[in-house]
Amino acid sequence: MIAVGQYCNLKVSKKVDFGYYLEDKFGDEVLLPNSAAKGHEIKEGDKLEVFVYRDSQDRLISTLKKPLLTVGEIAYLEVVSQNNIGAFVNFGLERDLFVPLKEQGFKLKEGKKYLFYMYVDKTDRLAATTRIDQYLALAEEGKYKVSDEVNAIVYDTCENGTLNVAIDGEYRGLILANEHFDYIYPGQEIKARIKKIYEDGTIGVTTRKKRLEARSELSEEILKYLRENGGFMPFNDKSSPEDIKKQFNTSKNYFKMTLGGLMKEKLITQDKEGTKLL
Repeated sequence: MIAVGQYCNLKVSKKVDFGYYLEDKFGDEVLLPNSAAKGHEIKEGDKLEVFVYRDSQDRLISTLKKPLLTVGEIAYLEVVSQNNIGAFVNFGLERDLFVPLKEQGFKLKEGKKYLFYMYVDKTDRLAATTRIDQYLALAEEGKYKVSDEVNAIVYDTCENGTLNVAIDGEYRGLILANEHFDYIYPGQEIKARIKKIYEDGTIGVTTRKKRLEARSELSEEILKYLRENGGFMPFNDKSSPEDIKKQFNTSKNYFKMTLGGLMKEKLITQDKEGTKLL
């Protein structure tokens, strides 16, 4: 059986003006257009591995080009257009892949990339969805360890601030609200560090740097702010968490610890007005 959305190994049965007809062992045929066979020398009787899909006129055709994913796979794809029935994403072939509105878990933007899972719909056409959670794998024992640096792509956001992410495009992960400070939107690709591997295989990651590294960077940022503002800043360890996060993108606790370290080094002093450079 010739399956749409998959690679098939087929035999060239005949040559026609507009391409080649390929057949499987049951005698079912599919066309390989000339445009999809450019650069290849093909003759009757050859065995070819082709990808099967439907063209813009909904005809079943094949190609020697390699798409960015096949049915049952997840890939990071760019949105090329959007209309009132859905969106279209580039998956590496002449025809773009359709994403129905009901399969969009968030608003897609043209020119942006997101993770999509490809499936065959009820009409035997290829389609994609952003709802990929159930198709991600759980990390097998020994695959990752705590402190490993990984690539993560956000595929869903929760009201409590937790982010659902795909680790290395394949494994299910999450970033708790207190493990990121910047706003991270669906589709964003980030570098993260594994903080915990849960019993079910879900990978907990963080965008926060290791404590010493983070405190060193924050110290430099505070000193730079002071130097650029006449040696004074209207922030101290009594400032509100909101003001601290807005200016320095960190928690009040980290800010207080960093100020304490700078005071021990006799680089700054604090009073009720703020902080001064010594």
